[in-house]
Amino acid sequence: MTNSNIDIDKAGWSFDNTYAKLPNDFLVKQVPIPVKSPEIIILNKDLSKDLDLDFTNIKEENLSQLFSGNLLPTGSETIAQAYAGHQFGHFTMLGDGRAVLMGEHVSKNGDRYDIQFKGSGKTPFSRSGDGRAALSPMLREYIISEAMHKLGVATTRSLAVVKTGENVIRETHLPGAILTRIAASHIRVGTFQYITATQKEQNLKVLFNYVINRHYPNIKNSKNQALDLLKTIMNVQINLVIDWMRIGFIHGVMNTDNVSICGETIDYGPCAFMDAYNPDTVFSSIDQQARYSFSNQPKIIKWNLARFAECIITLIDDNKDKAIEIATEVIDTFDRIYEEKWLNMMRDKLGLFGEDTNDQILIVELLGWMHKNKVDYTNTFCFLMNEKFSDNEVYKDKNFLIWKEKWESRLKLNNNSQEKYIKLMHSVNPIIIPRNHKVEEALTAANNGDLEVMNKLLAILKKPYENQNSITDFQSPAPSSDKAYQTFCGT
Repeated sequence: MTNSNIDIDKAGWSFDNTYAKLPNDFLVKQVPIPVKSPEIIILNKDLSKDLDLDFTNIKEENLSQLFSGNLLPTGSETIAQAYAGHQFGHFTMLGDGRAVLMGEHVSKNGDRYDIQFKGSGKTPFSRSGDGRAALSPMLREYIISEAMHKLGVATTRSLAVVKTGENVIRETHLPGAILTRIAASHIRVGTFQYITATQKEQNLKVLFNYVINRHYPNIKNSKNQALDLLKTIMNVQINLVIDWMRIGFIHGVMNTDNVSICGETIDYGPCAFMDAYNPDTVFSSIDQQARYSFSNQPKIIKWNLARFAECIITLIDDNKDKAIEIATEVIDTFDRIYEEKWLNMMRDKLGLFGEDTNDQILIVELLGWMHKNKVDYTNTFCFLMNEKFSDNEVYKDKNFLIWKEKWESRLKLNNNSQEKYIKLMHSVNPIIIPRNHKVEEALTAANNGDLEVMNKLLAILKKPYENQNSITDFQSPAPSSDKAYQTFCGT
């Protein structure tokens, strides 16, 4: 063992690599492809503490070697995972084409985390890809995933980004980078689809039992584990999408391989946040049919859950027709559960306690006014919380003032007080979101070697529900432009 290996082991790794012990159909053994001259760009100290990892006494050179995959800590067991996916509705056999799982780290309180390199080179699943990643998309994932965490949304997180010292070729030559991603696991709906497609029933049972043991041990004693797993995963996915809708987040590429079984937001490719409220908003350059628009996200999650149900039909009941009937009944409850949770979420955003028969009308009227007048989604709720910012002229509109009177009358129900409803609104309405143009500014500066813009943005995004000093510039939507904002998947 070299001195460098001894150095990186000081962090306090505690590996227990259970997924690597699954049958060969699930994975391939794969080491990260070495890179020329790695340079650490950012290390997430807050997340390090959450993981019970301490990198303070490790040389920067060795940190760069560690987070590029050039050096691996003792106990790691690197693999690439197999999975499939419906990509924009079309089924494809896939796998980690540019990612390698370092291993599963267990914190002192027993929490288990996947540590994964993203952009670490070719694997047997790369197909025609180079297995690499560019700096901007990796920093985008770092910024957005950490912002989502602070916004209270279930998400994978980002531990580090390193530049590789090598270029990747996309439309042009771009600086290469590797992201270290942290997840409760990387098991997806697409993992079940892959194993189901191999038509090895024993492997399906292995995966099913693994997921229950790792993520949902509370249903071990259920009379019908498969049915309860379907209900549980549907519930966590509904909760996740409700949070996306609450903050105006658009994932952009909700393929089944990007739907985590444990209910975390995964894969920040062409994601973005909505400024002006428009339910049809799409930013992704590859979403030509608006399949993954803002308002379509609940429908797509339902569709993806139906694909998951198809995978476990044989485990729900021995009689296939009966199993399909049972699974269909569960999926058919999606709309009712989602609508109920969405309505309650919107009540919270408006500070409404209890229920009133006209609540849905009140909410839809506000959204309709925002849409018609192209009004900022986040800032409208800030205005209603008395959080002042530069552009308030739109809120003097006659129709808005009529709506506001109705809202104020509704607030008086259920023994509500201003202190009470403002507190509720502040708990769910962010004052700060990662505005797309501010993210782009940070990425452009970072590409040019200036990390100060990104670090300032990250600092402000740490407290999204607090009114901080000098944040007006970060509250404003993007300046009007003839050119529509677009995001790209970065592969």
